[in-house]
Amino acid sequence: MPGYTVKNLMDVEKVGPEGVDMEGRFARKHLDSTQLGVSYWRYGPGVRASTGHRHRSQEEAYVVISGSGRVKLDDEVVDVRQWDVVRVAPEVARAFEGGPEGLELIAVGGTRPEGGDGERVEDFWPG
Repeated sequence: MPGYTVKNLMDVEKVGPEGVDMEGRFARKHLDSTQLGVSYWRYGPGVRASTGHRHRSQEEAYVVISGSGRVKLDDEVVDVRQWDVVRVAPEVARAFEGGPEGLELIAVGGTRPEGGDGERVEDFWPG
Protein backbone atom coordinates (compact mmCIF):
# COMPACT_ATOMS: atom_id res chain seq x y z
CA MET A 1 0.00 0.00 0.00
CA PRO A 2 1.41 3.43 -0.91
CA GLY A 3 2.08 6.08 1.72
CA TYR A 4 -0.59 8.38 0.31
CA THR A 5 -4.23 8.44 -0.77
CA VAL A 6 -6.02 10.69 -3.28
CA LYS A 7 -9.81 10.86 -3.04
CA ASN A 8 -12.19 13.45 -4.48
CA LEU A 9 -14.68 14.48 -1.77
CA MET A 10 -17.49 14.62 -4.34
CA ASP A 11 -16.92 10.91 -5.05
CA VAL A 12 -17.65 10.04 -1.40
CA GLU A 13 -21.22 8.99 -0.59
CA LYS A 14 -23.49 11.87 0.36
CA VAL A 15 -25.25 11.93 3.73
CA GLY A 16 -27.75 14.35 5.19
CA PRO A 17 -31.33 14.73 6.27
CA GLU A 18 -33.97 13.86 3.68
CA GLY A 19 -35.76 16.88 2.20
CA VAL A 20 -33.30 19.44 3.64
CA ASP A 21 -30.87 21.45 1.48
CA MET A 22 -27.86 20.10 3.37
CA GLU A 23 -25.25 17.47 2.64
CA GLY A 24 -22.15 15.96 4.18
CA ARG A 25 -19.43 13.68 2.86
CA PHE A 26 -17.13 11.81 5.27
CA ALA A 27 -13.78 10.82 3.75
CA ARG A 28 -11.94 9.30 6.75
CA LYS A 29 -12.45 5.66 5.75
CA HIS A 30 -11.68 6.45 2.10
CA LEU A 31 -8.32 7.99 3.02
CA ASP A 32 -7.09 4.89 4.89
CA SER A 33 -6.03 7.23 7.70
CA THR A 34 -5.87 6.38 11.38
CA GLN A 35 -4.93 9.91 12.44
CA LEU A 36 -7.04 12.24 10.30
CA GLY A 37 -10.65 12.78 9.30
CA VAL A 38 -11.77 15.16 6.54
CA SER A 39 -15.34 15.90 5.56
CA TYR A 40 -17.29 18.28 3.34
CA TRP A 41 -20.49 20.04 4.46
CA ARG A 42 -22.91 22.20 2.49
CA TYR A 43 -25.83 24.12 3.96
CA GLY A 44 -28.35 25.81 1.69
CA PRO A 45 -29.39 29.43 2.28
CA GLY A 46 -30.86 29.78 5.78
CA VAL A 47 -30.50 26.04 6.50
CA ARG A 48 -29.22 25.12 9.93
CA ALA A 49 -28.32 21.80 11.46
CA SER A 50 -31.20 20.57 13.62
CA THR A 51 -28.80 19.21 16.24
CA GLY A 52 -25.38 20.12 17.50
CA HIS A 53 -22.55 17.80 18.44
CA ARG A 54 -19.48 17.65 20.63
CA HIS A 55 -16.69 15.12 21.19
CA ARG A 56 -15.05 13.44 24.16
CA SER A 57 -11.51 13.82 22.83
CA GLN A 58 -11.40 14.89 19.17
CA GLU A 59 -10.56 18.51 18.36
CA GLU A 60 -11.87 19.80 15.02
CA ALA A 61 -11.23 22.69 12.66
CA TYR A 62 -13.66 23.96 10.03
CA VAL A 63 -12.62 25.95 6.94
CA VAL A 64 -15.31 28.00 5.18
CA ILE A 65 -14.61 27.45 1.48
CA SER A 66 -17.67 29.24 0.07
CA GLY A 67 -20.50 31.46 1.21
CA SER A 68 -21.14 32.64 4.73
CA GLY A 69 -23.25 31.79 7.72
CA ARG A 70 -23.15 31.33 11.44
CA VAL A 71 -21.78 28.76 13.85
CA LYS A 72 -23.24 28.22 17.31
CA LEU A 73 -20.52 27.31 19.80
CA ASP A 74 -22.18 26.32 23.10
CA ASP A 75 -24.23 29.47 23.84
CA GLU A 76 -22.38 31.88 21.51
CA VAL A 77 -23.28 32.49 17.85
CA VAL A 78 -20.44 33.65 15.57
CA ASP A 79 -20.68 34.92 11.98
CA VAL A 80 -18.35 33.16 9.51
CA ARG A 81 -17.36 33.93 5.93
CA GLN A 82 -15.19 32.49 3.18
CA TRP A 83 -11.70 31.44 4.33
CA ASP A 84 -12.48 31.72 8.04
CA VAL A 85 -11.05 28.83 10.07
CA VAL A 86 -12.89 27.84 13.25
CA ARG A 87 -11.06 25.60 15.73
CA VAL A 88 -13.35 23.85 18.21
CA ALA A 89 -12.22 22.09 21.38
CA PRO A 90 -13.78 18.65 21.88
CA GLU A 91 -16.15 19.63 24.71
CA VAL A 92 -17.68 22.62 22.88
CA ALA A 93 -21.03 21.84 21.23
CA ARG A 94 -21.25 23.17 17.68
CA ALA A 95 -23.63 23.49 14.72
CA PHE A 96 -23.70 25.58 11.54
CA GLU A 97 -26.28 27.63 9.64
CA GLY A 98 -26.05 28.75 6.01
CA GLY A 99 -26.19 32.47 5.21
CA PRO A 100 -28.05 34.12 2.30
CA GLU A 101 -25.93 32.36 -0.35
CA GLY A 102 -25.41 29.14 1.62
CA LEU A 103 -22.31 27.82 3.34
CA GLU A 104 -19.68 25.24 2.34
CA LEU A 105 -17.17 23.86 4.83
CA ILE A 106 -14.29 21.46 5.06
CA ALA A 107 -14.06 19.85 8.50
CA VAL A 108 -10.80 18.33 9.73
CA GLY A 109 -10.57 16.15 12.82
CA GLY A 110 -7.82 14.26 14.57
CA THR A 111 -7.61 10.71 15.78
CA ARG A 112 -11.02 9.22 16.51
CA PRO A 113 -11.27 6.69 19.32
CA GLU A 114 -12.55 3.25 18.33
CA GLY A 115 -16.31 3.41 18.03
CA GLY A 116 -16.21 7.22 17.71
CA ASP A 117 -16.49 9.89 20.35
CA GLY A 118 -19.23 12.15 18.98
CA GLU A 119 -22.23 13.12 21.08
CA ARG A 120 -25.40 14.65 19.59
CA VAL A 121 -26.91 17.69 21.27
CA GLU A 122 -30.67 17.81 20.61
CA ASP A 123 -32.61 21.10 20.33
CA PHE A 124 -29.35 22.99 19.91
CA TRP A 125 -30.87 25.92 17.94
CA PRO A 126 -34.02 26.61 19.98
CA GLY A 127 -36.79 28.56 18.25
